[in-house]
Amino acid sequence: MTRLVAVLCFLLLAVPAAQARMVSIDGAKVNMRSGPGKNYEVVWELGRGYPLEVLETRGQWVQVRDVANDTGWVNQKLLSTAAHFIVKKPKINIRSGPSRKHRVVGMALDGVVFTTLEKRKRWVKVRHENGLVGWVARDLVWGW
Repeated sequence: MTRLVAVLCFLLLAVPAAQARMVSIDGAKVNMRSGPGKNYEVVWELGRGYPLEVLETRGQWVQVRDVANDTGWVNQKLLSTAAHFIVKKPKINIRSGPSRKHRVVGMALDGVVFTTLEKRKRWVKVRHENGLVGWVARDLVWGW
């Protein structure tokens, strides 16, 4: 019996946590509202590519959470499944390869959004809208 309990505990620990469903903003400027409808107050205005975690869906409206844990509602027609990351630290380095040994090719400030190109363990290859492509450490950004 003890062995069975040990095996079950191991299996439970080995099961990865369910991954959050993520979306991004698919418009130049999109309103995040306090409730599921156009009559609700605008709490934030979000730009193209801004990543969000899906919490709930009600009809055409999706409740989302952002990098700062703020929540609100966005019309699903204004959302995309294109992967993006947002910088969550004051200033980060963008590197030529997926390690701190690679040279710095650029820097980004808190709140800058990148398109996700590739993921490798703890690194993400990203592209900025200005054309800059490079690698950032995954713990410095939020998204997918």
